[in-house]
Amino acid sequence: MPARVAVVGNINTDFLLPTKRVPQPGENLVSEDLQLQAGGKGANQAVAAARLGAEVTMVGCVGRDPFGTLLCQNLQREGVDTSHVFVDQSKPTGSAFVMVMPKGENAILSALGANLELTPPRVEKAFSDIGEMDLIMVQMGIPLESVDRVIQVGADREVPVLLDPTPLRDDLPRLWRYATIVTPNQSEAAVMAGSPVDSLGSALEAAQTIHSRGIKRVVVKLGARGCVLFDDDGGRRVKAYEVQAVDTTGAGDAFAAALGVALAEGQSFDDAAIMAAATAAIACTRMGAQASMPDRARVEGFVSRRGKRKMLAAIH
Repeated sequence: MPARVAVVGNINTDFLLPTKRVPQPGENLVSEDLQLQAGGKGANQAVAAARLGAEVTMVGCVGRDPFGTLLCQNLQREGVDTSHVFVDQSKPTGSAFVMVMPKGENAILSALGANLELTPPRVEKAFSDIGEMDLIMVQMGIPLESVDRVIQVGADREVPVLLDPTPLRDDLPRLWRYATIVTPNQSEAAVMAGSPVDSLGSALEAAQTIHSRGIKRVVVKLGARGCVLFDDDGGRRVKAYEVQAVDTTGAGDAFAAALGVALAEGQSFDDAAIMAAATAAIACTRMGAQASMPDRARVEGFVSRRGKRKMLAAIH
């Protein structure tokens, strides 16, 4: 039986602009291309989870405009249930302007728009209609009080909640310590732990601190250096698979989705993190966010060819 996953988060149109560098204040650069693609961290994770074989329900909010309609249709084509995506009359569908540089790095400016109209009452309405779940995934491209409500729903139903604490804004959700799994990057982990994260050692310390604050499973993502895991068994590192990166947009979403799906299926934390690392690596080899998400067969073939025993390492 497929893992049943509810994803709560933002739904955006991504405007991809290849560029040699980010423009400086007062500077006007010209990109040679413009691509419009389906995006938003919530929608990206929903698509990734569906391609990995999960039964996915999306909870989000779009505007009453052509972009919102197209984004919902795209999710439906991917097999995602959009019956709990609200259409707001007052705000436009969210947008993200993504500048992609030659080595795949990106710089992103987002306008959340209708995503900020996914209010706690709408969250409650959605979950009142959603049946059994194995996992809830949530990010922070929606109001923080709505993130809190999602975490509370998970606690009330005894369903694990994976919090991907991005995009980091002025504060963290009040109930973030009640999430089951968190997947911060370096800067997010530094905020959650209250200390800098600039090495494997400091990432381990941050992960341990976050775990001590109530989080059952912590993953601190370190890009090309892989990630640090921490749970009741202590800390360890999962290395990153080496690939030729084209665009890192959506790699974090691919990682979170794969981690969540694997855990919902009952895989061990270590195996789930290795599957997540492989999924993220593959996502880096194609342009775009949702367009780059691999299916299950491709991920399993990748891991089979590259191996997974060598990916897990102690941190010295």
